[in-house]
Amino acid sequence: MPLEEGKDPAVRQNQAKNLPFRVFQLFGLFLALCVAFSVVSIYTIRHFGIYSVVTTVNSSIVSCEEESNGLERWVKPPSNLLHNMSDKELFWRASLVPRIKMYPFKRVPKVAFMFLTKGPMPLAPLWERFFKGYEGLYSIYIHSLPSFEGKFRSTSVFHGRQIPSQVTEWGKMSMCDAERRLLANALLDISNEWFILLSESCIPLYSFNFIYHYLKKSKYSFMGAFDDHGPFGRGRYNLNMAPEVIITQWRKGSQWFEINRKLAINLVADSTYYPKFEQFCKPACYVDEHYFPTMLTIQAADLLANRSITWVDWSRGGAHPATFGGADISEGFFKRIFKGRNCTYNNRPSSVCYLFARKFAPSTLEPLLRLAPKVLGF
Repeated sequence: MPLEEGKDPAVRQNQAKNLPFRVFQLFGLFLALCVAFSVVSIYTIRHFGIYSVVTTVNSSIVSCEEESNGLERWVKPPSNLLHNMSDKELFWRASLVPRIKMYPFKRVPKVAFMFLTKGPMPLAPLWERFFKGYEGLYSIYIHSLPSFEGKFRSTSVFHGRQIPSQVTEWGKMSMCDAERRLLANALLDISNEWFILLSESCIPLYSFNFIYHYLKKSKYSFMGAFDDHGPFGRGRYNLNMAPEVIITQWRKGSQWFEINRKLAINLVADSTYYPKFEQFCKPACYVDEHYFPTMLTIQAADLLANRSITWVDWSRGGAHPATFGGADISEGFFKRIFKGRNCTYNNRPSSVCYLFARKFAPSTLEPLLRLAPKVLGF
């Protein structure tokens, strides 16, 4: 039988011999590619850090798992008071207000104790005794000099309670800035209902339980707002304050106040009165005595008790109240504070007018701790 064209037996034999050699070539090429890929991979790991990429991915996964998309995200107070928000950003965040009054969770109202200090808290042991046993009913915030590093022990109620702070000057707008900064940081905890401004020289005059219920039952916030016709009242008014503030609305009051959440939001959100006071109330107009009392009188006079709940002694005269030392502290000293006081509480006469007092020097700590159980109730 004649052979088919191209089907020579010799050619077939050569093709059969070349087949294993070609397979071997393909296999060698595959190995070469594998080796090249391995070299490139090692180079990438060493020079571009693939482990850092893995770490980043893992970190992202953890943060996604930890971040809650539920209600807790909005109602849980910040775990760390240190943040990088500017005042403008902080005030905007703090002024966000739910329009539905009923809370969809069990809210226990708290008192925000806001300490405006230069740095150390020499009376901290007295305050720690005051707060003991009332966890969950209070929050603490400290505005100090930016350079101050609080060295409170880890178990102290003051540990980790410093907020981002700036330098303040007595009688100037930076003082009100610090107070608004304290209010704004405290407003980030939605459970804070009452806000008290204090200094490192303040002490409580009653037990925590007494003060808490005094504030809770009050219909009013405690801020002095007096229409003083003298040189240290209306005499400080600048005609350039109009039309936002006219002279009949001008008020004066103590720097140390207590206000509710509604009024705290008003102060933080203000952009109407702040520029006027910043520009036209400078020494000898002391803005911390006029800005808040005047603004809140214009906006919500019916919510103010028109008195402070922090006692000070001006009897010695001068630009500042008296400072008390260890030798001043006795039972008789506190009797003079408590005795013969008359004020109104919820529109009724009351003899309990002050809940706090100042100014107490560091030397008063030991006698205060000794007398507190008998005289102050804690």
